[in-house]
Amino acid sequence: MNFLRLNFWMICLWAWFYIPLVSANDIACEQTGAARIWISPLSPQAGQPVKIMAVSIDGPLSELILMDSRDQLIPLQFRQRGGPPWSLTANLGNLDSGLYRIIATRNNQQTGCRSMVIGEAAAQEKPETWNLATEAFYSAWIEELFGAPPEENFSFNSLEPVLRNNDRNFLHNYLGLNEDSNLPLMPDCADLPYTLRAYFAWKIGLPMAFRACGRGSAKAPPSCGTPTIVSEFTRGVQSQTNFRKRYRQLADTVHSGSMRTGLTADNTDWYPVPLSRETLWPGTVYADPYGHILVLAEWVPQTADRPGMLLAVDAQPDNSVARKRVWEGTMLFANTENAGPGFKAFRPVVLSASGTGRMLSNQELSDHPDFMPFSLEQDYLTPDDFYAQLTQLINPQGLDPLQAYEAMLTALVEQVETRVNSVQNGEMYFHKNPRGTIAMPSGAAIFQTIGPWENYSTPSRDMRLIIAINVLSGLPEKIVRHPELFVLSGQSPEQAKTMIERYHAERAQERSIRYIRSDGSEWELTIAEVLARRPNFEIAYNPNDCAEIRWGAQSNTEEYATCRRQAPAEQRARMAQYRVWFRETRRPVP
Repeated sequence: MNFLRLNFWMICLWAWFYIPLVSANDIACEQTGAARIWISPLSPQAGQPVKIMAVSIDGPLSELILMDSRDQLIPLQFRQRGGPPWSLTANLGNLDSGLYRIIATRNNQQTGCRSMVIGEAAAQEKPETWNLATEAFYSAWIEELFGAPPEENFSFNSLEPVLRNNDRNFLHNYLGLNEDSNLPLMPDCADLPYTLRAYFAWKIGLPMAFRACGRGSAKAPPSCGTPTIVSEFTRGVQSQTNFRKRYRQLADTVHSGSMRTGLTADNTDWYPVPLSRETLWPGTVYADPYGHILVLAEWVPQTADRPGMLLAVDAQPDNSVARKRVWEGTMLFANTENAGPGFKAFRPVVLSASGTGRMLSNQELSDHPDFMPFSLEQDYLTPDDFYAQLTQLINPQGLDPLQAYEAMLTALVEQVETRVNSVQNGEMYFHKNPRGTIAMPSGAAIFQTIGPWENYSTPSRDMRLIIAINVLSGLPEKIVRHPELFVLSGQSPEQAKTMIERYHAERAQERSIRYIRSDGSEWELTIAEVLARRPNFEIAYNPNDCAEIRWGAQSNTEEYATCRRQAPAEQRARMAQYRVWFRETRRPVP
């Protein structure tokens, strides 16, 4: 009897809780305010799966509620991500035909509502403009696409399996045309952000643009021509064939110079944004001065027992896509005349009433309510100040020096493990082509070319590895130089420096990686050995060398004994000539 009475009061309490949200059919259900709700596919049908994503730009959301036409509640389980923007994502199945309402709540109050018709032939209404809501949706889509536990190793051979994954890709088969089947999207480093933007614009029905750009010179950043405005996605559902035509045109046009444009330039696809947590949304890119591109994917907030993280994805010349931590060891920032490095956002495309498109200028973006503001803040920062400010954004409460060291060590290990795969890809190439020799470009072209050299050499990756080694080794001095970034708990900066130096000597011996030698056997290297081989990595990027040489093994050692391949003498001579670039971590201007 007591059990029945308890159940009765629980039901009453539940009913009272939901009355202010869903009390009657006359409840407002409009897409207004700072929370918007998106539905996939575009035309949901009875008995087929439906995905829902609620995205907010003004604070976290609490819950998603689904109501049928009789005001009956259908419980939803959801995933929560982000902030800002914040999102809730839910998967539904086996809904009957009819009218439904999707309600997003915060603190028991409705913050967003959208009607959904199941079974109608007509598509749901599509947006045709970029604004704060669609930019937030794009950001939430990126975060969902590459979302995984921070400790998980997230890498794929290309972007294709990511987009074909229905659980990851909220827009998978969004148009209902089976349009993601056999869709050949295998972007490299520079193509990745353009590919993601073009794919999203095609699915949602938004305009986009891209330009042909030069590569700049020793004293000037790249300059670009007039934009190619793609507006046909706004004129109804476009087939995969139509998208592929535009994508081929885009991929043949853009390159790393497209994102290295000057920060003050208007005639670009990108513009710099403020260096703040509120403006660096997933989907923002980081363009380093030498051409490598990162796409921000997720902020992991700092907690009492775990450092914060900023995660990003990049693509490599072999088309592999991987997620990694954003830290001083994975990104280059330099004050240079020949590039505009830093965090940048896509320059928005707007359409007039006649359908003519244009890209907004820097002046228009300086105070535009619908887009991240244009800012030259990064242009005035020294590299040291830039990295210090980014560190504060990722860990605003500061880090215990030991926490900081462990985070850096783990990030370095991740980079080394990723290099293991890159070197092994080269070995697999030579297993299939045992008598071949890959031609080596001359000069700065070793960093940017096409063909097998681009696919299997690692000059850019190795320069970033050398930088990461320098950053980890330089942490003790950084504590003295920037004590404001650390929680020293009564220690002086000099005492903390000494402690980390001792700790480093121990931990570098305890962590290790394994690589595959030429005979297929594994060889283990401690991180201490990797660090000691820093000079060897200055000339270890040539895929014509065996894996043992590329990992810095010395001749007349057991490790080296399985080596069966060496780069031609002429290539080795040129690598010795180029070595200074890596020693000084200074990539040459093309």
